[in-house]
Amino acid sequence: MTKVLISGCNGKMGKVITGLICDRENAEVVAGVDFNDTPNDMYPVYKTIAQCKEDVDVIIDFSNPAVLPDLLAYAQKKNIPLVIGTTGYSDEQKEAIRAASENTAVFFTYNMSLGINLLAELAKTAAKILGDDFDIEIIEKHHNQKIDAPSGTALMLADAICEVEDHPMHYEYDRHAKRQKRTKDEIGLHAVRGGTIVGEHEIIFAGRDEIITLSHSARSKELFAVGAVNAAMFMCGKPAGLYSMKDLIG
Repeated sequence: MTKVLISGCNGKMGKVITGLICDRENAEVVAGVDFNDTPNDMYPVYKTIAQCKEDVDVIIDFSNPAVLPDLLAYAQKKNIPLVIGTTGYSDEQKEAIRAASENTAVFFTYNMSLGINLLAELAKTAAKILGDDFDIEIIEKHHNQKIDAPSGTALMLADAICEVEDHPMHYEYDRHAKRQKRTKDEIGLHAVRGGTIVGEHEIIFAGRDEIITLSHSARSKELFAVGAVNAAMFMCGKPAGLYSMKDLIG
């Protein structure tokens, strides 16, 4: 039986993950951590991860970038595999995640969806074939409670495209202050926030007299929760290192 600790257990994603694990026969949630440490009748909830007393096989995190230092310190001290589903990290925080993976197993991805990771591979193929004849724009849409923009997934898609470009690309987030033509070395990133949109990502390849669009639409948060739980099961017993969806799906 795999023993799971959920960081951010009282948030929307944390509750969905709790429900999914409760339905499994090979795993159980033994503890949770949340700034809102409202207790529940399934497992103890702590305000900080340092307070956790239970033996844990893997940690799933869907919380807030602010808790990252404590999260990484705990995972390294206890040598517990860590699955990070939180987004909105700074470059410095991403480097901290990479450094921590030298001491313990860390699974880090901008999106736990299999479909999104397929979309990234399709975008790389399209960019390689279409080349400089097509301008690239990425539009992401999320609910009105999402704080970071553009989304981590949009940045992941842009990064994937840059892997196959034969020249450096830069990201253009805001054009209203610029009065100049679009250049060939830019990828436009645009964020929409409204209602209860779970998550939509659209990659536009705009050429002369034709447009190619690749898109993905998430209909439920459960989609990401399933990916996180599968990642947690995959990470149990893994040696130190930085893992991603590419490792999970082979």
